[in-house]
Amino acid sequence: MSLHHKIEELKKEIKKGVIGQDHMIDALLIGILCNGHILLEGVPGLAKTTTVKAFAQSLDIAFKRVQFTPDLLPSDIIGAQIYDMKESEFKIKKGPIFTNLLLADEINRAPAKVQAALLEVMQERQITIAEDTYMLEEPFLVLATQNPIESAGAYELPEAQLDRFMFKIIVDYNTKEEEYEIASKVTNSTFETINKVFTREDLFLLKEEIQKVHIDKELEEYIVNLIFASRKPALYGLEHIAQYIQFGASPRATIDMFKAVKAKAYIRGNDYVSPLDIALIFKEVLRHRVILSYEAQAKEVNIDDILQSILEKVSIP
Repeated sequence: MSLHHKIEELKKEIKKGVIGQDHMIDALLIGILCNGHILLEGVPGLAKTTTVKAFAQSLDIAFKRVQFTPDLLPSDIIGAQIYDMKESEFKIKKGPIFTNLLLADEINRAPAKVQAALLEVMQERQITIAEDTYMLEEPFLVLATQNPIESAGAYELPEAQLDRFMFKIIVDYNTKEEEYEIASKVTNSTFETINKVFTREDLFLLKEEIQKVHIDKELEEYIVNLIFASRKPALYGLEHIAQYIQFGASPRATIDMFKAVKAKAYIRGNDYVSPLDIALIFKEVLRHRVILSYEAQAKEVNIDDILQSILEKVSIP
């Protein structure tokens, strides 16, 4: 079976446990293929956790879930040095972060210290407990969920920490037909068992395949122009949105775009990047990185509308 065909098999397998949410499944695939962490935002009950579980089941990788709460400590995630009375010595107790796929559920409900500990590991991909440093096994992917309507007891992620996420995916309600199918399958317990489709070997081979996807120099320059338009909109004829942007996207956005467009093209069945691949992931890479001004917040300007204006104005090569 070809590797690309296996991606289709994987999607079919995930769909045994998840109805709809194709957008989220594609994002998870790109994340695992590009070593990019993902922030999923949506109200409760939209199958965010279910999708991540199904994703882990269909891949040959370890999965752990941590429910973030206001009383969580960094050691609850990373682990700690504990004293073994029997052996009269200190031992390292590893935390749930020692996995391949970590689901950080409701990340905005944990205090800053916990968020900082997790985000440091996301960046360094290594953990220090007492004097010992451990490298995390590949692949390592953090999927954090955030509830947009939760304000009581919520700690918003600072901009610098949000920047560590490759994508911010907005998870929306299902269609009426999908909702009917979900309710019917849940009440009749007719969801099928999810089988493993990928091996770790497949994952590493896929990553190599994605490296080979061709991108023209003109399209790389187009990506850089899109990012620069978020920083200096007036230079790109976007004076009307300049007042709404306080800070544009960081260089990490450019790096993530370069990586993710290749994976997007591959998943869509192409061996070259097209402007459509760039348009399809532009908002996901930038919506958590462009900081809106107070004026934009006062006028309830939507970040996706701002990004759409950039896409429409910056000329495609």
